[in-house]
Amino acid sequence: MRNSIRFLLGREMRELASFPPTTTVLDYLRGTERRCGTKEGCAEGDCGACTVVVGELQDGAMRYRAVNSCIQFLGTLDGKQLITVEDLAQGGELHPVQEAIATSNGSQCGFCTPGFVMSLFSAWANGQQLTRVALDDTLSGNLCRCTGYGTIVEAASSLTGRDRNDHFAQDSAVTVERLSGLDDGQDVAIEQGGMRFFAPATTEKLAQLLLEHPDATILAGGTDVGLWVTKQHRKLPVIISVLGIEALRATTLADGLLAFGAGVSLNAAALALSRHVPELGLLMRRFASAQIRNTGTLCGNIANGSPIGDLPPALIALGAEIVLRKGERQRVIALQDYFLAYQKQDRAPGEFVEAVRVPLPPAGALFRVHKVSKRRDEDISAVCAAHYVEVEDGRVAAVRLAYGGMAATPKRATATEQSLLGQVWGEPAIRMAQDAMAQDFAPISDMRASAAYRMTVATNLLWRSFLEMGGAGDTQIPDEWCLAHA
Repeated sequence: MRNSIRFLLGREMRELASFPPTTTVLDYLRGTERRCGTKEGCAEGDCGACTVVVGELQDGAMRYRAVNSCIQFLGTLDGKQLITVEDLAQGGELHPVQEAIATSNGSQCGFCTPGFVMSLFSAWANGQQLTRVALDDTLSGNLCRCTGYGTIVEAASSLTGRDRNDHFAQDSAVTVERLSGLDDGQDVAIEQGGMRFFAPATTEKLAQLLLEHPDATILAGGTDVGLWVTKQHRKLPVIISVLGIEALRATTLADGLLAFGAGVSLNAAALALSRHVPELGLLMRRFASAQIRNTGTLCGNIANGSPIGDLPPALIALGAEIVLRKGERQRVIALQDYFLAYQKQDRAPGEFVEAVRVPLPPAGALFRVHKVSKRRDEDISAVCAAHYVEVEDGRVAAVRLAYGGMAATPKRATATEQSLLGQVWGEPAIRMAQDAMAQDFAPISDMRASAAYRMTVATNLLWRSFLEMGGAGDTQIPDEWCLAHA
């Protein structure tokens, strides 16, 4: 077991053997490295001022991800390359991304500029096409308090067609070689001040560590855990990261089941899901920001058990199951059974979510998912609804209706389902099902929506799904309306 982490800071090697395990990348950069181009704006992964880029090996080539350094723990950098705004210019010349921002007067007050630059650099380095739609996704996690997005978008658009053979591309082979040399397959253990950080290299070692430390905090993307430290000031005596385990970063398709390991990021999951279930691709475009989707994981989103998580209702409606592991013992349960009560899940001490399996809908199955929130992008749902229906000979043969934001957990509308099952697929059945929903839910009022609003929206979304599924004959919903409300 190695008692240090090793990574590249730009081109320079760093090996750190002693640091508080909850040290964020942002605090390390500003406090230790004195790299103050990376800013703290919100300390919760919302504003993007702290954006840096993490480079890592994928299939023998470099792949870059924009991440929020304010909520990412330092220990997760092991074996990777960390790139900050200070690394971009070389020999007194600005990087093309920086030059575009300067030429287009996109810096304005300047506070958020390094974050915008790093988000654009990640797209540039990955060879991403800088179309307007792609830019909206790329920059969705970067906020400008001067509200001058026009010049920033103009700067980004001016990069189209530019030669991308910058010094990072020229150094790529050397970087690949150096990162390959850091991959020694060892487990990592760091300890300071009575706090411990583990990064096991195998699933078996992860299971063993959790038996030894059953109350440890399991760290995947850290998009929630980071806030426990920066906002709630929690002490986390033992942290065990799953990110160094190759087997848990796998996505597989077998026997009609699409399986995601505990380390699969939301972005990687979105790519796989959108190919097989396009409706989920639309939903995940509205899931947080690019930085959060780059680091947060599908399994982590489920494991935390939030009643307003966007993915659980959709996956429950599809009939997903969850694989839990403790030691060498595995058990598989329906995802809907994982959520027991508010902030309480069917997961014992020392047990972890190893994978989530999603059955692909059979031909002819009807599936729709809707998210309603105050803002279109980067906002938490007031109501999230997912509707799955199979119709045979004009009648409802199978139905699963799942909702988020309507109860203390993501929950199926079982009474509503029963009112539909066996009925002729048509308006009378849907109207009866809308009335039955009051038996399933008694939502609360909070800062996002009133109880009455939530119930009205939930019933109306069922009607909308019916219309989109072709249930009203020639009734058509305009594509632009669907896209705006997807």
